[in-house]
This record gives sequence, structure tokens and C-alpha cells, in this order.
Amino acid sequence: MRSASPGPRTGCVSVTSSPPRRWNCGWPGRRAAATPDGRSADLLVVGAAEVATLAGGLRRGSGQGDAAVLRADEAGPLAVAVLDGRIAAVGLERDVLSGIAGLGLHPDDLKRIDARGATVTPGLVDAHTHLAFAGTREAELGLRQAGAGYLGILAAGGGILSTVESTRAATSEALLAHARRWSYEMLRHGVTTAEVKSGYGLDVKTELRLLEVYRQLGAEGPLELVPTFLGAHAVPPEFAGRVDDYVRDVVERQLPAVAEQGIARFCDVFCERGVFDAARSRRILEAARAHGLAARLHADELHDSGGAALAAEMGAVSADHLAAISVDGIASLARAAEDGRPVVATLLPATTYYLMASHHAPARELIDAGVPIALGTDFNPGTSPAPNLQMAMAMATVQLGMTAAEALVAATINAAHAVGLGETHGALEVGRAGDLVVWDVPRHQLLPYWLGADLVRSVVKSGTVVIDSPSSRDGIVRPGRGRHRSG
Repeated sequence: MRSASPGPRTGCVSVTSSPPRRWNCGWPGRRAAATPDGRSADLLVVGAAEVATLAGGLRRGSGQGDAAVLRADEAGPLAVAVLDGRIAAVGLERDVLSGIAGLGLHPDDLKRIDARGATVTPGLVDAHTHLAFAGTREAELGLRQAGAGYLGILAAGGGILSTVESTRAATSEALLAHARRWSYEMLRHGVTTAEVKSGYGLDVKTELRLLEVYRQLGAEGPLELVPTFLGAHAVPPEFAGRVDDYVRDVVERQLPAVAEQGIARFCDVFCERGVFDAARSRRILEAARAHGLAARLHADELHDSGGAALAAEMGAVSADHLAAISVDGIASLARAAEDGRPVVATLLPATTYYLMASHHAPARELIDAGVPIALGTDFNPGTSPAPNLQMAMAMATVQLGMTAAEALVAATINAAHAVGLGETHGALEVGRAGDLVVWDVPRHQLLPYWLGADLVRSVVKSGTVVIDSPSSRDGIVRPGRGRHRSG
């Protein structure tokens, strides 16, 4: 078996030699677990042609392209075992089967996925979405085609404010149903965990309702949600011309209520010219930190607004968009990474595509500077109605100049770090969440190559199969419960 990288640190079955050096899964004598509806949370994926383990932690610089890939060869196909909903073994199929037998289990005790000819990766992590909203904004495409800009549409009461009006008027039941529908679309394309923002309420009542929608949807599953409070997404109509008064409302009314509710894990701010400048963004993020919410930032999307430097200063977990980041902004993020306090640069190529932008985030410059890169869809009704992270990976290779391996790293282990789950998600390593995707291609380089194709064969969340082709073409296997991350 050949490894395209130094080899994953599984701590279970040796993935670089045979026979295995050790079997150390931590569940001796255990019995097969099951979800509340009776489906096994133990799983065996066999026959794989390639397994991209992504083992080894956050990637940056030359490591951005290290997907820790294993390839089947004359020694046989590859396998992944999940026990009790967590990764238990990765390696040669014969070694994994031997390890299972060593635990007193028969392979037939585990649900089995036949991955012959397929590639297996961790479940994708969408590091930036705006999942809960009401209404659509298809008319804005025509406005942009006629020459209107993003901030001009917003200043005229459109853009975000149009969605705010629709969202405030929608019932919580309607918001939940709409978010549920699009969460299944994400899942269908391989996403098992997603960061989800509020930001279409811009008042205490509606912001709390949006976060409650995420709590309910996360409890339903199967998509795992990481909620973010984004009250500083725009200045609402009732505060028109009074941006400082609205900042005070966010700091003194919205943030305390959000903290008391206890659902949001992060606070985000749209740091942009004509919205919230760096000084106002800093004030909001400092107040959020006092309430126990970690920082993330919409930074330098349309103009160099000092967002990247602010993200580094505040120790934000991620700085997102960065299509207009300056050389100084890149240097700020590079210094933070070098100092051991990395800010993940979460790039959103579907947004610049849909905005018909003439420039994109400088992925290659960021990578060369040693800044870790993640990817997200920025799914939202105005600037990225695109719930498919596979497509964002393809756009990253074409528009941003990233390799297939760099894009895969950005959509898995680095994205997990960008949402605060870097120690538990985003890699096929022993003890991590048993989230994985079986792709109907023999090697990972084909994931961004087949543009727009549905390449998913199976999706697994915490050891439970939630998408299973060909039945997945007709519906989704829904477990009895889901996963939700808060505070």
C-alpha cells in the first residue's frame, strides 16, 4: 500500500506496513452500538481504492496540499472501521478485519459499505453558511447585470435588508422547514457539519428565533450545526443613518440575550466599508468575548477594510471572504500563524462567482505566506444561493488556483478548525467523529474535476449511514437524532 504523504497517525491499525503493529481502539469487549431507531452506529467500509485520511491536524503552507492519502495496491484494498460512532481503524482491509476479530467482533456484526473502486474522505465541513432565512432575491442578478454593485443594492434597501424583511415576517415553523430543506441538500453533497449564521433578523426577537431554528434543526439531524450570532450583518431600516446606535443595540441588548439563550458558539461581524468599520467591529467582538462567544469575521470582502488585521488582533478563529485583502492583511494573518495563533482564511469562491466579481481571494498568496485555508459555500439567498460544497471545491481549483488536494484539505480538516472542531472532526483518525463520505471516483483528484456531477455514493454521520446510493437519489435516510454544537 502506497501513501501519498507521510501517512496518517491513526494509532490503530498500521497504514504503512503489514501485519499491523497494533490494535488500540479503546473498546475491548464492547458490543455493537445502535442509534435510537435501531440502526447500527458501527460501520465497516471495505474495498476502497483510495482513502484520504487528512490525519495530522491543521495544514498551512506546503502542508495545505497534504491530504494524507492512502492508495490500494497489490497488498489489497483499503477499509475504514467505525465503532460507537467514532473512527476505530483505517488501513488495509485485511488488517482492519483482523483488528475487529481481535475485539471479539465478527465483521457481520457491523453494517458494511462496499466501496469498491471508490474514494473515501472525511465528511465535508462547510465553514461558512447563512442557512436560515426566508425569501429569495433572484431579481438582484438582473440588477448586477445592469451594473448595480453589492453596496449600492444594500443602500437602496435591497440585499441583506430585503431578506431581513422577509425573515422577520416568516413564522419560526416556516424558517425551520426552509432550513431543513437546504440542510438536506448540503448533506446530499457530502457535508456532515456546517457553521450556520443568524443575521437576517437584526433585532433581538428575530435573531433569537433564528438561533432557535438552528437548535431545533441540529437536534433533528443528521447535519451537525455550529451556530454563529451575526447581529452585525447590516444596519436595519429602523437604525438607518445611526450606525453607532445600532452597534450599541448589538452590544447592550442583542449580545446579552444571545449569551443567555446559550445556542451560539461564535459572534461574527460584517467588517466592510459602508457597513461596520474595523473600530465598530472590534467593539462588538470585544463585547462578544466578554459574553463567552469566540470571534469570527467577514473580512475584506469588497474592499480592504482592515478586517484581516482585526481578525489577527482579536484572535478570531477565522477570517472569511478576503477577496480584497491587502498585502498587509496577508502579512497579519501570516504572523498570527507563525506565532502559533492561526486565523483560518475561509475562502468563498461561489460568492465572487455569483457577484460576477473581477477578482477573487488570493489563495496562492495566502498559502505561500503560510496562512491556513478553509472553504465554505457562503450559502445565502442573495450572493451565493449555492449549497453544494463540491462545487465550491471545483471553483477553488479553477478560480483560486488551488490543487485538488489543497481544496480537499480546505473542505475537511482546515474547515473543521475554522468552526472550532479541529480536534474532533475533519479527519479519519482514531477517536474522531465517524463522519465520512464514499465518493464514486477512484481518486480524490476527480472530486473537483467532474464539475457539477453528483459524486456521492454514501454519506455517514457518526457511524450511521444517512445517504446511501442508489436510494439516496430518491430520499435521505434520516436518523432519529442529530448533532448540535453550542457554547
